[in-house]
Amino acid sequence: MKKRIMIIGTGIIVIITIAFVITFNDNYKQTVTTSGVALSNTKIGWGVKRVPNNEQPDLGSTNVKLMKEYNGIAMGNKDKKYVYLTFDGGYEAGYTEKILDALKENDVKATFFITGHYLNTAGDIVQRMINEGHVVGNHTVNHHSMTDLSEEQIKEEVVKLQTAVYEKTGYEMRYIRPPKGEYSERTLAITNNLGYTTVMWSLAYDDWDEAKQGRTEYGKEKIISNIHPGAVILLHSTSKDNSEILGDVIKKIKEMGYEFRSIEQFEK
Repeated sequence: MKKRIMIIGTGIIVIITIAFVITFNDNYKQTVTTSGVALSNTKIGWGVKRVPNNEQPDLGSTNVKLMKEYNGIAMGNKDKKYVYLTFDGGYEAGYTEKILDALKENDVKATFFITGHYLNTAGDIVQRMINEGHVVGNHTVNHHSMTDLSEEQIKEEVVKLQTAVYEKTGYEMRYIRPPKGEYSERTLAITNNLGYTTVMWSLAYDDWDEAKQGRTEYGKEKIISNIHPGAVILLHSTSKDNSEILGDVIKKIKEMGYEFRSIEQFEK
């Protein structure tokens, strides 16, 4: 689609043609730019390929490229034994306060990515996170895959939660984690334009499954055996196992020579 603009001045008529590039995929996904280049809305599901011996994993070339291009966070400096602890919390399952206790006892600051439901049902816990120096991140209002939403819908999902958190606590969100770990170049660009830094991860395990709790030794092994320099650790605050093992895991990782840092101290 092209738009022609006529500018008249001092007897000279200039016609400027601006190209609007529109692309679609099989669903709704629409991208419009004025630069002549459309941003891809191909859905990317975040994934990590583990490697042995506590070495940095393979995040995949596309993930690495897009995180670099849009200043995202996924894995830190390979030469420094800094690690960054993050939690996703779509709802409060009754374990977050125990997790906060373990963090306080071990002097570790974490990042908690919350949804609108979490804020509405556990606002007192969100306030505690803030009071104790943790980062509260945006996981959107309704936890929909952003690649399935229009630009205006994405903005509403993000800004509505940001506004609600600010109105309740005075806290300004600056970090975002895409729901379900699904994103595209288009969604990265949109959230970047809203002033957010996207935070993915380089270490996770299947702790989100409520049917797979009661595996505390399994959880410890998965975390400790895959810890690595620059690790951005994703855990779920809905996991009973995580609430029980967190203190021991933190102590063990520290014994291995690692330092826990806030995501606000992230080093690439």
